[in-house]
Amino acid sequence: MSELWLSRARLKRDAPVAALARLLVPDGTARTGAAHHLVWAMFADGPERQRDFLWREEGPGRFMALSRRPPVNIEGLFELDFQPFAPVLALGDRLSFTLRANPVVARATAPGQRGKRHDVVMDALKTIAPGQRAEARPDAVITAGRAWLARQGAAHGFKPEGEIAVDGYDRVVVARETGKPAVFGILDISGVLTVTDPMRFLAAQEAGFGRARAFGCGLMLIRRAR
Repeated sequence: MSELWLSRARLKRDAPVAALARLLVPDGTARTGAAHHLVWAMFADGPERQRDFLWREEGPGRFMALSRRPPVNIEGLFELDFQPFAPVLALGDRLSFTLRANPVVARATAPGQRGKRHDVVMDALKTIAPGQRAEARPDAVITAGRAWLARQGAAHGFKPEGEIAVDGYDRVVVARETGKPAVFGILDISGVLTVTDPMRFLAAQEAGFGRARAFGCGLMLIRRAR
């Protein structure tokens, strides 16, 4: 695994930055896209730079990031704290985790065709009559979220333990400069996992889990379980 850095960034609360806060991190549907650009600016050191970091929003103007390079405090906007991220894990280690993810499932529309990605919650609800979906959604969120996490674990070297908490389902719309806006679902998932393959798990930590990783999804935060 490459050298990684875990960073915490918070917009400064002094008067000059506070005056810009509503522009930098607006309310409503524009917030995710604005946060994406703001976090990207801390890691984009050139026009050809490819994204090599994961991030998540902890609150308005507060972010966590996992990256291959330390962040740069653009224009002194942030209070920054970062440190090397190099956990030493062994088979059977138990970890508490939190994950904000865009979980999807691929469904082929015809034999031999490449599967089309679908939001796991909407996929679980498609067999429910439209008039009953609102009532069925809370159970679908939990069931689909846990099943998706179990599949991630089987593929990436961990196994969820016990009752995994799944909540915070939301549909996010991010405007694009051209074309249709990006629309994706987000789940907040937390609980305890057991490491079954340390190398695969750490590789997945760096790569991220699920889709929409450019927009604040996929970063799993971990600590030793008590």
